[in-house]
Amino acid sequence: MSLSTPAARRHIHSRRIAFQGYEREDGLYDIEATIVDDKPIAVEFPKRGRIEAGVPLHDMQMRVTIDAHYTVRDIEVNTDAAPQAPCYTVAEAYKALIGANLARGFRRAVEAAVGGTRGCTHLRELLMPLASAAFQTLSGKPENMRRFAPAEIDPDAPLPFFIDACKAWSREGEAVREFYPMYYRKREAPEGA
Repeated sequence: MSLSTPAARRHIHSRRIAFQGYEREDGLYDIEATIVDDKPIAVEFPKRGRIEAGVPLHDMQMRVTIDAHYTVRDIEVNTDAAPQAPCYTVAEAYKALIGANLARGFRRAVEAAVGGTRGCTHLRELLMPLASAAFQTLSGKPENMRRFAPAEIDPDAPLPFFIDACKAWSREGEAVREFYPMYYRKREAPEGA
C-alpha cells in the first residue's frame, strides 16, 4: 500500500539518511550513519555563497563503535558539507559519548554531551535512529536470535527491551501472546464497557 496521491506540488528539498551495521573482526560492531541534504534548485547562503542544484548543503557521516552490550567504545563524526563554519568544529564533542550505553540512558547522555550549542543538530538527530539500527544489527545475528527464543527466557529476568517498546510488541498484543506468553497481559476492558 502506498501513500495517497498528493496535492499539486513542486519538489524543493531532499534529505537522505542511511544506516549500515557491521560486525568487526575484533568482536566489536560499527554502526555508520550518513545524512545528506540537497535541493533541486540553486540556493544562496550569506557566507557559503551559491549552492547549485543537487550539491549537498549537508553531507555528514558518523561511525559509532559498540560492544555486544551496546556500550559506545568509540565514535567518529565527519562533515564534508555544511552551510556554516562552526558546523565543522563539533567532532571532538561527540567523543564524550564514549562509555554511554545505547540501551540505557542514551537520550540523557546525548543531551549532556552534544545538546544545544555543544554539537550539531543534524549529527545529533542521527543518534537515536542509530541506536535502533544497532539493535537491529546485533539482534539479526543467529546466535542473538536464539537469545530471544521464548523457551530460553527466564520469566524472572527483566522484560526484554523490545516488549512494550512499540505497538507490535505490546504486552497486550498478539505477538507477545504468541511468542512470549510469560509476558503477555490481557487487555483490560475500558471502564463502563
